Amino acid sequence: MPAMTIKNIVVLVSGRGSNLQALLFSATNERWEIEPGARIAAVISDRDDAEALGVARAHGIPVHVVSHAEPTSRVALEASLSQVIDGYAPALVVLAGFMRVLTPQFVRRYLGRLINIHPSLLPSFPGLNTHQRALQAGVRIHGATVHFVSAEVDAGAIIAQAAVPVFADDDEASLAARVLQQEHRLLPRVVRRVLEGRVQLSQQRAVLRDVARDELSLLVS
Repeated sequence: MPAMTIKNIVVLVSGRGSNLQALLFSATNERWEIEPGARIAAVISDRDDAEALGVARAHGIPVHVVSHAEPTSRVALEASLSQVIDGYAPALVVLAGFMRVLTPQFVRRYLGRLINIHPSLLPSFPGLNTHQRALQAGVRIHGATVHFVSAEVDAGAIIAQAAVPVFADDDEASLAARVLQQEHRLLPRVVRRVLEGRVQLSQQRAVLRDVARDELSLLVS
């Protein structure tokens, strides 16, 4: 019997790593299992104090820090970042709270295998402070989006979304916590389907094949 080909996932982080934890949980839990033969091969951060690095180390995952302070130029930074990523020959690169804007050249290098999770229902509220802006706008529905990364920030082809209600007594913290809970459900599902080839980028759109209608569209009452 031929040996199974391992599909490597590289996760890019800047913060606490809760979505990384969700992916790690999914890799060992039958309900949210990542595709057999896939693994998180490395975690890379642009900050050496990111809590996510501790999460990775606790699971025996190699970690790397490519700091924004060294090298100084954006081009040099991304060259260093790509060198580390390419060393793992990843089938998928996941931005899980990676707080850097990537150049079009970097995006093209990983086009179709670079995904991001964003805490809003895109195209509404791209960028930062999404929960605060949602509350200020008075929306009644908020949520999270997983999308293929494009050259324009938070504008790539939408793969999946989870919608949550906004309550009258919500503040930024309570709304953020409700959205984050759904991010943890949504991201592992997308990762699995992309690795299986059931979700692909084609002509700037996400094409889904043999995916249940409600699997990547979560509505929370």
